[in-house]
Amino acid sequence: MPREKIAKTNAARLLDRQGVPYALHRVEVDERDLSALTVAARLGVDPAQVFKTLVARADRAGVIMACIPACAELDPRALASACGSRHAELVPLAEVRPLTGYVRGGCSPLAGKKAYPVFLDESALLWERIFLSAGLRGVQLELAPRDVAAACGAVFVKLTRE
Repeated sequence: MPREKIAKTNAARLLDRQGVPYALHRVEVDERDLSALTVAARLGVDPAQVFKTLVARADRAGVIMACIPACAELDPRALASACGSRHAELVPLAEVRPLTGYVRGGCSPLAGKKAYPVFLDESALLWERIFLSAGLRGVQLELAPRDVAAACGAVFVKLTRE
């Protein structure tokens, strides 16, 4: 049976322009469960290898993005510290699309409406390749963590709670 062709997203086109190697994967989407844990299960990979992109606002840095493993919880203090702020909190869901151009379950640190500072949890470096949203629900990019960082200027830092 021929493999279904996956349409390129803006994030994939950005990687193409930068000459970054990646693979696109499609997973079934259930609008009632858009969690990264479900995406990891559908991909058949360790949840620690799938990174969700969270949009936050910091008191000094403004809007920022944090990419953390599907199985982890963001430490807002660590994120604030990473961007030189005292306080950071997730933006309300209603603000995600106007700020990034992406919807919940399809938010990518790559090729958004505006290039915000991106912080990638340092655990990504434990993997040869990680998965993150390609900017569309149900479509995931698989690529090397350092390539993600190079493509969007991400900084590696510990962002999760123990």
